Amino acid sequence: MTLGEVFISELAGTAILIILGCGVVANVALTKTKGAGGGFLMVNWGWAIGVFAGVYAAAVSGAHINPAVTVGLWAAGNDEFAPGVEVSFVNAMVYFAGQMVGAIIGAFVAWLAYKKQFDEEPDAANILGVFSTGPAIRSYGWNVVTEVVGTFVLVFTIVAFAGTPSGLGPLAVALVVLGIGASLGGPTGYAINPARDLGPRIVHALLPIRHKGSSDWAYAWVPVVGPLIGGALGGFLGAQIPLPLPV
Repeated sequence: MTLGEVFISELAGTAILIILGCGVVANVALTKTKGAGGGFLMVNWGWAIGVFAGVYAAAVSGAHINPAVTVGLWAAGNDEFAPGVEVSFVNAMVYFAGQMVGAIIGAFVAWLAYKKQFDEEPDAANILGVFSTGPAIRSYGWNVVTEVVGTFVLVFTIVAFAGTPSGLGPLAVALVVLGIGASLGGPTGYAINPARDLGPRIVHALLPIRHKGSSDWAYAWVPVVGPLIGGALGGFLGAQIPLPLPV
């Protein structure tokens, strides 16, 4: 596999993830949509289905679609990120680049789909919430802890159960993300993916959206640092448990 193929694969998968993920938030948060007020569980399901579709779209490259997963596989001591793609700094940067560009494209496409609703939305917080996460209670240290825990659960599960007879397929990963959102998403909105938050936040900053307000760059480091720490811990500790366990 060439690095160009890795880049395109991760770009495509992450773009699909963000289109569906930011799309469901727009449908729930913006006041002039058919799904307005659909609730947090609807958001959880939308992101889970986005993961499901994104993993299939990026299957060629191993479907990381998340820098925290790439870091986690590295921390797990894997020899390859995907078949034919060795673990190295340069290759990790290609994964990160594809994920970030895909996230930016996905957020832009989601904005296109809801362009008229964005034009009619008066609440800057609702607009920003479509693109990026934010804390229910702002406490940077504890917000980082929440992101570490959520991402740890994701990456630990992926790494630890990759050795089971059936493997951890797209549906299983989607259900884990659904569970993380429903169980751990309340404090921060569960970024659990640096590209998922940073890419769309950049799009929010650049797009000419009326009433959009600040992009809240003071918080932007939390959904980057927290998931990277959680991913590294999840990958390392997940690799220490030999599964399936002997019977």
